[in-house]
Amino acid sequence: MRTLICGSIAYDNIMVFPGRFQEHILPEQIHILNVAFLVPEMRREFGGCAGNIAYNLRLLGADPLVMATVGDDATPYYERLERLGLSSDCVRSVPDTLTAQAFITTDLDDNQITAFHPGAMNYSHLNSITTALSASLAIVAPDGREGMLQHARELVQLDIPFMFDPGQGLPMFSRDELVDFVDKASYIAVNDYEGKLLEDRTGRKLDTLAQRTKALILTRGAQGSVIYTGGQRLDIPCVKATEEVDPTGCGDAYRAGLLYGIAAGFDWPKTGRLAALMGAIKIASRGGQNHSVSPGEIARLFRLHFQSEL
Repeated sequence: MRTLICGSIAYDNIMVFPGRFQEHILPEQIHILNVAFLVPEMRREFGGCAGNIAYNLRLLGADPLVMATVGDDATPYYERLERLGLSSDCVRSVPDTLTAQAFITTDLDDNQITAFHPGAMNYSHLNSITTALSASLAIVAPDGREGMLQHARELVQLDIPFMFDPGQGLPMFSRDELVDFVDKASYIAVNDYEGKLLEDRTGRKLDTLAQRTKALILTRGAQGSVIYTGGQRLDIPCVKATEEVDPTGCGDAYRAGLLYGIAAGFDWPKTGRLAALMGAIKIASRGGQNHSVSPGEIARLFRLHFQSEL
């Protein structure tokens, strides 16, 4: 099965402030806030949900198809996709825009201040899903609002099962739009916070929403994850990472494991465990795409943690 990844491609500009924000922000002066933080450490990472998910699927040995929009500054990302052996046929360049970018500043207490520029991501609706892509599975990950709505409609029209992963874009949608996403999607993936927000927005509990899908997956960080499917609740254990370096992109790595398991025809316990393993592998490296592991090594780690074959 070829998996279509609809979502964002972005650059993550990550800066470290060697101090504490609270020492520079005066609560009584918050209404006239004007601060500057010296950040001697800065790095630029390849990111975006579609880019991260595709990267992890490639590590697993899959050949995903990325559908995204990028700006005039995307040459380094195009070159990266080529190096990874990932097709850029469905990555559209939008003239006079910048590729989506996040500017993240972290202090010594791990507090973060983030600014996000969507740029070309706002034009994701310019990409259309057709039968020519030969996709048999897809994910609608965080992207431009109109693009996410459009791609869900197109996938339903083409009878292609897809996973709805609203991520941080969940607040963009109304109650009716979220219910419609749930009705269209075959699978839903949310983290703990997004799950609570989805419940609040729709007025329905997750186990009730799960009855309208093949599976609803809830990730809970160190507490593992839960898969609601077929009227059952499956608790998936967390895989202990060799070290916890950076959580950026862990959710995307987890979703890659889910998509790989679905495409391979794994049962849900195995699919969830593979997803948990991919998240643990990622968290031991900085950035969303700097971990490197072969399919054989993933299989060995799966055997080590779960005493069964992948």
